[in-house]
Amino acid sequence: MVPQWIIEKKRDGAALAEGEIRAFIEGYTRGTIPDYQMAALAMAVFFRGMTRAELAVLTDAMMRSGTALETSRIPGVKADKHSTGGVGDKVSLILAPLAASCGVVVPMISGRGLGITGGTLDKLESIRGYRTDLAPDEFMAVLAECGCSIVGQTAAVAPADRKLYALRDVTGTVPSIPLIAASIMCKKLAEGIDALVLDVKWGRGAFMKTPEQARELARTMVEIGAGAGKAMSALITDMNQPLGRTAGNALEVAETLEALSGRGAPDLMRVTLALTAQMLVLTGRVPDTSAARPILQAQLGSGAARRRFLEMVARHGGDAEALASGAGLPRARLRREIRAPRAGTVSAVDAGRVGRACLALGAGRTRVEDAVDHAAGISGIVKIGERVDEGQPLAALHANDEGRLDEALRIIDGAFAIGEGEARPPELIVETVRPGNG
Repeated sequence: MVPQWIIEKKRDGAALAEGEIRAFIEGYTRGTIPDYQMAALAMAVFFRGMTRAELAVLTDAMMRSGTALETSRIPGVKADKHSTGGVGDKVSLILAPLAASCGVVVPMISGRGLGITGGTLDKLESIRGYRTDLAPDEFMAVLAECGCSIVGQTAAVAPADRKLYALRDVTGTVPSIPLIAASIMCKKLAEGIDALVLDVKWGRGAFMKTPEQARELARTMVEIGAGAGKAMSALITDMNQPLGRTAGNALEVAETLEALSGRGAPDLMRVTLALTAQMLVLTGRVPDTSAARPILQAQLGSGAARRRFLEMVARHGGDAEALASGAGLPRARLRREIRAPRAGTVSAVDAGRVGRACLALGAGRTRVEDAVDHAAGISGIVKIGERVDEGQPLAALHANDEGRLDEALRIIDGAFAIGEGEARPPELIVETVRPGNG
């Protein structure tokens, strides 16, 4: 195989053969194909796209570049959930123990935040002692013992994706639906799951800015998963305002504990319960989503889901006892409230501005190697449709650095719009995408 011929073929809009794709990915993983040739192919894919057949092969080749997890030896049906990322999105932290308390085994490989979208691993690492770097045998042991485990991607899982993701980030090829879909699905298929639920977000605080873009990505991933024999479902959800009342790592863990105690924000719980209900249907635990709702509510009301979360934390080395008592999470030194300039109804909360403010506070990173301030973030976020009085807090900013706090205050200025009439909250769940319906 001559790599430049493959690049030229895709550059000119032709479909690549299965052998060409597999040989290219194998060569890139081994290092015989250099970064500049992989970057050239990624750019060709960015402009020319890929057929469904090409994309299925690319995903499989990236998955097979490393070691798949042998979760089949653990009894029970396995399922996972993936979100395309948003501001205040702590759904995975609630969903994994909630689904596990209903008898679903949830092996979840998650990522870190980059830019304004938060990362599940960063949130968990705000818990004192929590390890996200479990070895495969440790990961399997936690799954077998408590039914859910949330870890980071190891070097052995889809190494081609690890290399390609870093390359795409610096070559302007991140916003390519085929490359996004292959990157997500190769890792999920390597988990050995039977079913996968996707939360594909659109809006100001999401990567996909329109419902149409989100729909295309959702359909693409659902088709890849179904083609690999997995039960699949995707929800397209709104991310124009932050999800829940907090954004920032430790603050979101604290909100997670509230949600697992049955006191979650309505918008956060609507999305979480909808995704978990889809998971129970796909794994055959219930016949339909309406049958799932009372079961899920019972697990929250009884404290079973919260106990499962704390058990997972303990088995990952985290201080579950301190966490349960309200400690075990870092707190910022500085706190500043934003107050309503007048009375009225909240008509907009710009998730993009809130996310950028969190980034300025230190809650996120602009480069992979950046350190994260786990205590930084924003709490008490008001929601669209809520009435506020003049001087009432709209949100509180948490920081450990005065300069960062001042910068975040400048960024978040104008994020909250207040009108005189009524304002309806956005429709959170726009559409459900399943194999064959798109």
